[in-house]
This record gives sequence, C-alpha cells and structure tokens, in this order.
Amino acid sequence: MGRRLGVSEDFLATGLEREAGGEDRKLLDAEVSLRLGDIEAADRLYNEVSDGAQTTAIRSRALAGLGQIAHDRGEPRKAIELLEEALRIANLEAASQPALADTLGRSHAMVGDYSPAIRIFRQALREAEERGDSIETVRFGVLLANAYIDAGEFSEAEELLQKTVEHAPHAADPLFRARIYWSQSRLHALRGNASTAAGCARKALALLELTEHTQYAARAHQLLAHVELDRGNPAEALDLIDRGLPLIEAGGSKLEIALFQLERARALVQVNRRDEARQLASESTRALADAASNDAGRGLALLGEIYELLGDTGQARTFYEEAAEKLEADSDRYLLELYGKLAALHEAEGRADEALAVLKKAMAVQVPAGRIPAAS
Repeated sequence: MGRRLGVSEDFLATGLEREAGGEDRKLLDAEVSLRLGDIEAADRLYNEVSDGAQTTAIRSRALAGLGQIAHDRGEPRKAIELLEEALRIANLEAASQPALADTLGRSHAMVGDYSPAIRIFRQALREAEERGDSIETVRFGVLLANAYIDAGEFSEAEELLQKTVEHAPHAADPLFRARIYWSQSRLHALRGNASTAAGCARKALALLELTEHTQYAARAHQLLAHVELDRGNPAEALDLIDRGLPLIEAGGSKLEIALFQLERARALVQVNRRDEARQLASESTRALADAASNDAGRGLALLGEIYELLGDTGQARTFYEEAAEKLEADSDRYLLELYGKLAALHEAEGRADEALAVLKKAMAVQVPAGRIPAAS
C-alpha cells in the first residue's frame, strides 16, 4: 500500500516520517557525496536506495541522482533515460524540479536535441520568475541562452543574457563552509544525533547549491562576452570576463576556468595583446586533455580560432583537426562551423583537395530529427 501511495511504512503506521534516517539519510549522503566530487560513493548509494526503495518518491530521487552521475560521466543518453524515468514514476514535470530540469535539458543539448532542451529551460525559467526566485532565474536564464546559441537563435540569446547578467548574484564561494557543515554532519551521525546531523547536512547541501548558482552567474558573463566578441566588441568582452572570472574561479572546475580563459585569449587577440593571448591559450590547452569529448572539442576549436587569429595557421589546423575528431560523435552546429573553418584554412593555403574533402564531410552531417536548424 505504501508503494502505491508513494509513502513509507512509517508514515502509514504513524502519520510521520522518520527524521533523516534509513533511505532519507542515505539519499542525503549520496547527494552531498556527488556535489563534493565523490562520484563512486554517490553511485553506490543511489543504486542501493533505488534497488530497495520503499516508495516511488524515494526511487525517483535515486534515479535522478543516477541520471546526474551519467551526465557528469559524459553519458547524456543514459542520463536522459534515467531522468525521464524519475519524472514518470513520480508523476512530475521537469520544471518543478530545478536541479533535474537543469541536467535533463543539458543532456538533450549535448546530443544535439535542442527542441526539448529549450522547452524545459523556458518552462523552468518562467516558473522561477513567477515565484520570484532570482537565483533560479539566473540559472535557467543562462541555460536557456546557451541552448538558444546552440540552436543558432542568437538574437534571443543575446537579449536573455543581457537581462540575466544585470541580475546575476555575486556570491562568494561557500564551498569551505559546506565542507565544515558536512564534517559536522558526519560527526553527529556517528554519535547517533540524527536530527542534528540532518540539519548540518541540509546546510551543507544548500551552500553547495549556492556554489553552483555562482557558477551560473559566471557563465552568463562568459556567454555574453562570447557574443560581444562575435560582434567585434573586444573591450566590452574583456570587461565582462574580468567581472565573471572571479566567480568561476571561486568554485568552477578546471575545464570551466580554462574555457573562460580561452574567451579572454580571443579578446586579447582582438585588442592586439597577442603575446598574452598566446600564453593564455597554451596554459588552457592542458585542462582540455581529460575533458568530455563535446567540451574538449569546443575548447580545441576555440584554440584553433585563436591561433588562426595569431597567424599561426599550422597550429590552428592541428587544433581544428583534433577538435573535429572529438566532435564527430555528435553532429551539431559546432561541427559544421568547424568544418567550414578548416576547409577555408586549407583553401587559403592552396590545399584544394583537402578543402574539398572537409566540405564533403560537412555535407554528410545530417540535422538530427527534431532539432531547431541553425540560423543562416
């Protein structure tokens, strides 16, 4: 009966849920482990909860956690399957679960399926605005703008980013305090103080979520800087990067910081600070080595563009070719754009046959079903 109603045996017997014990406590452990980067521990805990869940609500949360892990491991199709199952069994809409909507939408975008990504982010943004949640408004403003960019809807992206940056929170990194709270939680749990342990763990989780939102504020600056560079406004782009860089450095990954620095290198080239740009590009290259293929491919393509602007066509060609190898697994606008740059480089250097071969590859890339075509 509890499984059918989506409640636990304790609730049926007493009308109350136990305080952060059993499955609830294990889920809390899994969620914090995931945010602190202990993927293996989180994976084990989520699977244990999913396999023995007493309620559909608990199993839904465990599946959502496993979906997040799949996304973080670069398995977006598996993530989509797990997250959609989590929503189905709990009879929920993605927009009502911000963290899940974030991951599900980004997973769709990673496989080039932009229509559902845009739909999810747009609905989540609308709900955040309706309830006056400024932090979630920033999160989904950035995500929706990014999806617009991937789909080639640049004017919509620019307008949304401008509004988002104006309202982005400039929070300090709370990761250190989160670790302290989490240590206290573990200590209280070992002493049998379940209620106190749960309170500390929830504080840690809230601070970790704030860390994530700080990164979204940084990404808003990065995306708008990218737009300004494409418009030929490097001074404005550098200002945005300088404002956003401390936010991403406070809690972002090495890859996120590297991608931010690559945008700075692009801007430095455009204001004729080429030596600084070359050094920054070189330093950022190392951080791309272990990235997921999609992120590494886009980073390498950006490196190729930087070196082409610097006049080092040999190095640019090398990075473009490496980027193509990474991106060929997911045919999307970035791959088509990359093929165009690589073909133009071959043609400019008198390699007509190589240019034609690359253009044939571009012609063979098919637009996935349901994708919003890129703007011409």
